Amino acid sequence: MIAPQAITLEGHGVVLEPLAREHHDALEAAAADGKLWELWFTSVPEPGKTHAYIAAALAGRDAGHMLPFAVRERSSGAIVGATRYHDIVREADRVEIGYTWYANRWQRTHVNTACKLLLLAHAFETLGCQVVGFRTDNFNFTSQRALAALGAKLDGVIRHHQPRRDGTVRDSYMYSILVGEWPDVKRHLARRLKSGSEP
Repeated sequence: MIAPQAITLEGHGVVLEPLAREHHDALEAAAADGKLWELWFTSVPEPGKTHAYIAAALAGRDAGHMLPFAVRERSSGAIVGATRYHDIVREADRVEIGYTWYANRWQRTHVNTACKLLLLAHAFETLGCQVVGFRTDNFNFTSQRALAALGAKLDGVIRHHQPRRDGTVRDSYMYSILVGEWPDVKRHLARRLKSGSEP
C-alpha cells in the first residue's frame, strides 16, 4: 500500500516544493502572469483568494488525499505555478496528478514536462503506484492534447461530474498511465526534454 509523504522533488530544471503558506505572494504573482483565473475551467486562484486556495490544499494534505507542491523554476529561482497529487487511494496504489497551472511565460517550456517526469517517476518508482490518473475539464482542450502527448490513455468521460468555480458543472475527461506503460512514457518524456519540444 502506497504511503505518500511531503517531499521535495528536484531535477530537469525545476524544483517541486511542498506547498506552504509562505508561497502565497509568489503564487499570486505567477497567477497574475496571464490572468490565469479568467479561464473558468482551471483551478488557478483568483486575486485575493490565494490564502483560501493554499488552506484548502493543506487541508487535503492533512486529510491524506492530497500532496500539493509549489513549482520553482531553477534557473530563475521563481515560483512559476503549482501542481499536486490528489484523489490518493492508498489501498489501490493510485494517485492522480492535477490542479496544475503555470504562469503564462512558463507555459510551453520545459516546466510542464519536467514536473510530469518528476511526479510520475516518484509515483511509480518510489511510492510503488500501479496507476497514475489525470482528469480535465471537457472545455480544457489544451490539457486534453497535453495529456495525450504525454502518453496517457483516455479511460472515458464522466458526465456532469464536478462543479466549476463559476457554479456550472463540468464533464471530466479521465486519463491514466499504468505501471507497465511507465518505461515507454519515461523514455518519451526524457527525449522531449532533451530535444526541447513541447506540444
